[in-house]
Amino acid sequence: MKDKFESPFSSRYASEEMLTLFSPDTRYVTWRKLWLALATAEKELGLPITQNQLDELKAHLTDIDYECVAEREKDVKHDVMAHVYAFGKVAPAAAGIIHLGATSCYVTDNADLVIYRDALLLIKKELLASIKSLWAFADKYKDLPTLGYTHYQPAQLVTVGKRACLWLQDFVTDLTDLNRLIDDMKFLGCRGTTGTEASFMELFDGNEEKIDEMNRRIASKFGFSSCFDVCGQTYTRKTDSRILKVLSSIAESAMKFATDSRLLQHDGETQESFGKKQIGSSAMAYKSNPMHAERICSLARYLMVDSMNAAMTASSQWLERTLDDSANKRISMCEGFLAADAVLRLVADVAGGLTVNEKVVLKHVKEYLPFIATENLMMEGVKRGGNRQELHELVRTAAVRAKHMMREGETPDLLADLAKEKAFRMTAEEMEQMLDPILYTGRSAAQAKAYLEKIRPIAESGEDISPDISL
Repeated sequence: MKDKFESPFSSRYASEEMLTLFSPDTRYVTWRKLWLALATAEKELGLPITQNQLDELKAHLTDIDYECVAEREKDVKHDVMAHVYAFGKVAPAAAGIIHLGATSCYVTDNADLVIYRDALLLIKKELLASIKSLWAFADKYKDLPTLGYTHYQPAQLVTVGKRACLWLQDFVTDLTDLNRLIDDMKFLGCRGTTGTEASFMELFDGNEEKIDEMNRRIASKFGFSSCFDVCGQTYTRKTDSRILKVLSSIAESAMKFATDSRLLQHDGETQESFGKKQIGSSAMAYKSNPMHAERICSLARYLMVDSMNAAMTASSQWLERTLDDSANKRISMCEGFLAADAVLRLVADVAGGLTVNEKVVLKHVKEYLPFIATENLMMEGVKRGGNRQELHELVRTAAVRAKHMMREGETPDLLADLAKEKAFRMTAEEMEQMLDPILYTGRSAAQAKAYLEKIRPIAESGEDISPDISL
């Protein structure tokens, strides 16, 4: 019986890998690892901590008694101190040196940074998988002419692959931003209540080099090459804002791709994968809705809105520390990652299963190709001795008449109408020869081929990149 709220991210959308990263076990085991790393560095730098105490802490990193924590938190109203208490209960010899010199944000903020870093690596893996799927789709259809649109009105021809490269380029831009963000990730370290490290000045008798070395050693244990140069009690919440902005940017790219896919599926030109037993509608059994593309749009919209949480938090932090970030951050940051995870897995799925109904594409091309070809027909008519202005008026009159017929549900034959005009000095057969769609796609195929070759190393790296989830 399920009689309590359950997040849809847990039950429907997010991957097991991402859910594990943001699980209580991952978070609180990381807290214990941070306490062990702090005690280890303090011992190595001369504080009176024994190897036996370190060994006892190390032996109890994962056996968290959540009932003990909950009972203690009822009394002390402080989650970190409740966990310190529970850790000390199973490691009594080390209870007195757990959290030595630290403030709560030592474990809360550094654990968040570790989890976010690992989550970004997982997002990178999923983004590369999406790029790989789209690359294969674009490559397969790079030469296939299709009707291009401006203002969602028929315009000149492009190719299906060239259009897909527009989607690809957005995701590759996101990858560039994501890589920069991962490279820039810094560790908080153990900096004290206002970021001044005053408690460690006392513990290390004013030896500043030992304090810096302690932070370097702790950061290194968690895979960080540097700490923030300056901070208050917390790391700057601009970090969270940067993270959600990159995730939001990925959502923008995904929603553009999914929206285009929905439009093309409406026209019957493409179709996302649809299972043999899948039901498209509870009432209309014949339907095959673009449900995955729609879900991408739905979750992407949520993620883009979610990104505002971190921006508002970063801009409203008072001086060295306020606590109005905490409750919001617990929700907005993890759900931002869970939403991005869900969106990217859907993108890879849709792109990997997207099929093109080439006969429908050709039908739409043929329907509008006579209109698109009229300028070339005029130019050829002039070459044969015709008057450009006279030919233009003939084309305009015939095109207006054809458009009117289309609005009335009739099927015009613009080419036949123009072939009757002697001013063109061309037969219907000669005009027909000028209607090869590939003549009207410009450099679409060449542009797609060049871009796909340029990003081939990125697409081919997708299977080789794995997030370093070590906790």
